[in-house]
Amino acid sequence: MNPYLLLPLAALGFAIVEMTTTWFLARRWSNYGIVDVVWSGGFAVIALLYLGSVAMRDYDSTLKSFPEWNPLPSGLLVAMVTLWSLRLAWHLGRRVASHHPVEDVRYARLRVKWGAGTAPRMYGFFLLQGVLQVLLSLPFLLTCLGHPVNRGGWTLSAFQTVAVLLWVGSLLGESVADAQLARFRSDPSNRGKVCQVGLWSWSRHPNYFFEWLIWVSYAIYALGYPGGGFSFVAPGLILYFLLKVTGIPMTEALSVESKGEAYRRYQRTTSAFVPWPPRKSPATAP
Repeated sequence: MNPYLLLPLAALGFAIVEMTTTWFLARRWSNYGIVDVVWSGGFAVIALLYLGSVAMRDYDSTLKSFPEWNPLPSGLLVAMVTLWSLRLAWHLGRRVASHHPVEDVRYARLRVKWGAGTAPRMYGFFLLQGVLQVLLSLPFLLTCLGHPVNRGGWTLSAFQTVAVLLWVGSLLGESVADAQLARFRSDPSNRGKVCQVGLWSWSRHPNYFFEWLIWVSYAIYALGYPGGGFSFVAPGLILYFLLKVTGIPMTEALSVESKGEAYRRYQRTTSAFVPWPPRKSPATAP
């Protein structure tokens, strides 16, 4: 079978097992919020699956070696994905554990909305998350399958160099934003207040912005390989979900509900997504 089909099918098989297991555990623990942790960490497994499969494709059983395989391009990307994936899973895991057994308000509200049909509908939601994992892993697949063999030695292309620099800056930005928010929330005197420190004074969602840039870096990394342009499907989907579905709209609605006028003032003075100097006064907002 064509590896362009075989590897995504293998990843889909993993995702189905992964999400089915997560669903059973979530029901047992009465906490569907664990899906966010598993979803984030699952990308490391999928990337390693792609890399391992391509390595075995290039393995010469007679020579007992990989004579034509240059592991740098695909290996570096998989290392980047693995580090990002495990960092995000650890960050989300700590957040879920700190609230357990209290469930994330998003999933608690879905329980109320779906009522007796919560379990089967949540299973469908989990499976959808698995399918999304496979779609978003397209840059990893194209890089692993299409990297040049013994062409240009162990150097990176211009696209890949730019992508690595963007990835490093974005991962640092996301980590700093997460740390600033966690530090703010850890202070009991800030309970009920709006976080407007550091990066959060320039963007209402700097963590989302840098998360999106990480996906842009993965897509740029795959440029130059056959079908590399299709990698931008991944950051496109991420941007859509962040801006229109489960990211900013849901987070902002919950924040307005819990913080009221204080958060509305924050909305009037601070960029929603791209970090930008805050407006001096709500009166100057368009």
